Amino acid sequence: MADVQPLRALRYDTSVAGPLSALTAPPYDVISAARRAALLERSAQNIVALDLPLLSAEGRLGEQGQVDEPIPAAYRAAGETFARWQADGILRRDQAPALWAHTQEYTGPDGIARTRRGFFARIRLEPYGAGRVRPHERTHAGPKEDRLRLMRATRADLSPIFALHSDPAHAAWDALAPEGTEEPVGQVADEDGTIHRIWRVAGAERIEAAQEALREAELLIADGHHRYETARTYAEEVGGEGPHRYILACLVALEDPGLTVFPTHRLLSGLTDQRLQALLRAIERDFPSEEVPVEDLAPAAGAGPLQLGYLDWRGTPLLLTLKDQSIADEALPGRSAAYRHLDTGVLEALLLRGALEMTDEDISELNGLWYARDAAEAIGLVRSGAQDAAFLMRATPVSAVRDVAAAGESMPPKSTYFFPKLLTGLLINPLF
Repeated sequence: MADVQPLRALRYDTSVAGPLSALTAPPYDVISAARRAALLERSAQNIVALDLPLLSAEGRLGEQGQVDEPIPAAYRAAGETFARWQADGILRRDQAPALWAHTQEYTGPDGIARTRRGFFARIRLEPYGAGRVRPHERTHAGPKEDRLRLMRATRADLSPIFALHSDPAHAAWDALAPEGTEEPVGQVADEDGTIHRIWRVAGAERIEAAQEALREAELLIADGHHRYETARTYAEEVGGEGPHRYILACLVALEDPGLTVFPTHRLLSGLTDQRLQALLRAIERDFPSEEVPVEDLAPAAGAGPLQLGYLDWRGTPLLLTLKDQSIADEALPGRSAAYRHLDTGVLEALLLRGALEMTDEDISELNGLWYARDAAEAIGLVRSGAQDAAFLMRATPVSAVRDVAAAGESMPPKSTYFFPKLLTGLLINPLF
């Protein structure tokens, strides 16, 4: 059962700090050193100064968020800056707890305009399990160490996780939706053109109605697994009861029409002639191929046999189709039916682990494996020689995410790309 609570949020006082457009940032794990510098040029009070202290002269954040050089001084500086901003009135804490209605108007990578609706709340940190909170992807160790150091230094939840729940009647959103011409408390457009809006909801009846709608809900983490697991570790370190037992989350209904998932494509490097030949033999064995124009390389989403786009340094674009589902079933014994039909799971079993003999450590540490969220980017990286080969994926349906999680399983990393991302800096959840 989900324990959903309002929060006394810390927020930017824009009369002191300036406009939200200069203060908010994308999630920390998609920010490069150049992007961080650009954000801080907008404002020295940009949230990235707190949320990403290691992209500085003292240290750096490595690929996929692992800490290459943990610098204690960087975390201490983040904690000191956080305290100073509160003392100077840059950040102010609400006097009373509230829930926060949230919308994101966006145009997806498919060119379709949508609006995703959800709300911000504190959710109680629970062990993963049925009826409580479930993960949907495997995690890496590095980012958790970085986030734990930062949480210790700031004693705050600086950025929200993204969690899904079932609400076919949209009862939670209906309870919190802005009324009439009610103006948002905050509004900002991000670099992708997504317009983010939040409304403060403090009325007891509306809060209780939203809580009741989620009383029996199971939460599925869509984005933020590392932060959730880090927060649980931190809560156990502190011990006892208190605000540290909760994490900031944006909750969105699985049935929300604005909820979309896009693919994350796979890129391979370090393919010696021997390894490439092993890969091609496995493809020939299990995947009949068809040469296609490169603009048609990304397979269409939908039901039916697994399809993958494939391109390597030789330059011939191929559309691969799994010969028979029984091949995947045999390669994934003990897995649920939902997992055996998962494109990323089958690719991993047959080609990454099978043909290329990648280990858990190779996949976790990105040894010979990389990701791209744009098909044109993936193709360009192969054609430029920066990567040896690419597999272009179909989007994982939301129903598959739910079914794999319900079976108690976790997908391979980067099986989903929920778009748009949540902004960091709209709300902060103090843990004291």
